[in-house]
Amino acid sequence: MIENVLVANRGEIALRIFRSCRDAGIGTVAVYSDADAGAPHVAAADAAIRLPGDAPSDTYLRGDLVVKAALDAGADAVHPGYGFLAENAAFARAVLDAGLVWIGPSPEAIETMGSKVESKRLMAAAGVPVLPELDPSQVGVADLPVLVKASAGGGGRGMRVVRELAGLDDAVRGASAEAASAFGDATVFCERYLDTGRHIEVQVMADRHGTVWTVGERECSIQRRHQKVVEEAPSPLVDAAMRERLFDAAAKAAKAVGYVGAGTVEFLATADGDFYFLEMNTRLQVEHPVTECTTGLDLVDLQLRIAEGARLDGEPPQWTGHAIEVRLYAEDPAADWRPQSGVLHAFSVPGVVAEFAVPGRHGIRLDSGVAGGSVVGVHYDPMLAKVIAHGPDRAAAARALAGALARAKIHGLRTNRDLLVNVLRHPAFLAGETDTAFFDRHGLATLAAPLAGGDTVRLSVLAAALADAAANRERAAVLGGLPSGWRNVGGLPQRKAYTVTGEEHEVRYTLGRDGLKAEGYEDVVLAEAAPERVVLETDGVRRVFTVARYPGLVAVDSPLGPVSLTPVPRFTDPDAEVAAGSLLAPMPGTVVRIAVGPGDTVRAGAPLLWLEAMKMEHRIAAPADGVVTELPVVVGQQVEPGTVLAVVNTEE
Repeated sequence: MIENVLVANRGEIALRIFRSCRDAGIGTVAVYSDADAGAPHVAAADAAIRLPGDAPSDTYLRGDLVVKAALDAGADAVHPGYGFLAENAAFARAVLDAGLVWIGPSPEAIETMGSKVESKRLMAAAGVPVLPELDPSQVGVADLPVLVKASAGGGGRGMRVVRELAGLDDAVRGASAEAASAFGDATVFCERYLDTGRHIEVQVMADRHGTVWTVGERECSIQRRHQKVVEEAPSPLVDAAMRERLFDAAAKAAKAVGYVGAGTVEFLATADGDFYFLEMNTRLQVEHPVTECTTGLDLVDLQLRIAEGARLDGEPPQWTGHAIEVRLYAEDPAADWRPQSGVLHAFSVPGVVAEFAVPGRHGIRLDSGVAGGSVVGVHYDPMLAKVIAHGPDRAAAARALAGALARAKIHGLRTNRDLLVNVLRHPAFLAGETDTAFFDRHGLATLAAPLAGGDTVRLSVLAAALADAAANRERAAVLGGLPSGWRNVGGLPQRKAYTVTGEEHEVRYTLGRDGLKAEGYEDVVLAEAAPERVVLETDGVRRVFTVARYPGLVAVDSPLGPVSLTPVPRFTDPDAEVAAGSLLAPMPGTVVRIAVGPGDTVRAGAPLLWLEAMKMEHRIAAPADGVVTELPVVVGQQVEPGTVLAVVNTEE
């Protein structure tokens, strides 16, 4: 019997595993980097051990340190979660060699399925349909488009789509470099790319006694950079006949490697119901909550019991209802999915009926590794939370999830929240038309548009100005009880300016015996103004605007939608000025490649250099035609947000 589990991971997956351990009466041990010292998963564990450093390569990827931590803490088992060392056969062997229980499949199964090249050959021999592997050096025009993939990769890293033969060599080099950085293996291969494929996967559970469960399918077709964003169970594409064929193929895949524990067999499907093996993830998946919600199973608890030698029943439970999960990321979809870092000042989702557990009724489940005050750094994936809705049917789940996200309070970082809500409410999504080209087909600019429209921004700006004035009035040493901004006699209007997504908005208003008089707001009546709450009435309808202030940020939430404002200072800091044409680092990162030099002529959109942050490469491109006049950085240099990377003079 397992008594004490060390989770070799961080964030929400560590918290998720702790939850099942607590329910089973099992002790928990966390490991943490210096950057994660104050993270929620550290506080939630019974014991925690520091892994010195910040970078994954120095901490969570150090299998020797993790095994030592387990032994030092008196753990008798290790759960790898997902990512990091979860699919590392050498780590699994090290755990077993140390006399610890490995909560996962055998190292041999991990090794076999860890190579996409070898696993596809094995699957073909087992009768599982596969797309043929292509040697990058042999790809011709007739093979296009192709997908360059890292053999040891996952999570979209080390992947490139190639539509023209001239771009193949560069794609192979870039994918290989990214794969080497993320997985320590630069091997890549090619396969035919299906522009409008559907990503369907089957959850499997297998015990040590030969029983293999196929626990429902999931669809994960809506992706960015080949990383899943929206996942659901069951798939709107799959009918009973296709489901039977999928389950048969997944069971064959698991049996071909003597699989034990939780795993996922992933397929690329076409609209007519054909499907091809992509890979097998030999671990728990990020999207496992949708399967738990629809089956009632605790997959982590099953992992624990299988590791102890328990037998599975003859058949898994049937699914009921529908569940949809979205991954809430700290990123800017409209800026090439640029990851964000900094302080998450506030984070709450309304209507949550369960956290890290199967809801007892239809509603919202939240699996989050952050809380208000958490710092999102540059060393790890920028996912903040998984938000899941379980409903009686697909339409109900989509509506509940969109509503919860729209009303969530997320202050301090730009996120993909607006994109997720727009997707969930999109007619094509609601019709089940969800293939891997969803963002391209429907337009990322449209899907990523802010939930708050022009009138919402206008009213939110007024609410922010009135709340700010109320806060100033409350702090006043003399007559602090007077209404905010109130004057006994007429005077000059008060002025306040904010920027919203780069556009400046100014409010000019007076408050007197006749109430609020604001330029451009003749249709608005002020009902109440307090430092954190403003009630405005338009056309006889009252709405409450809650206002939160942080350094350099004012967050306004209302039924009309969330708005983030940046106060415009009355005076500018001359030290903050930069030369015209300067390209500033959008995030902390490392310069990994430079494509130009001083004096080079560049075209708009041409790559100047690449930054690596959160194990992904981010291209810095020329904003317009011009000449590179300055290039003050070098390869290998660490840069902070706002660092000048290059200067492009558009006048020369």
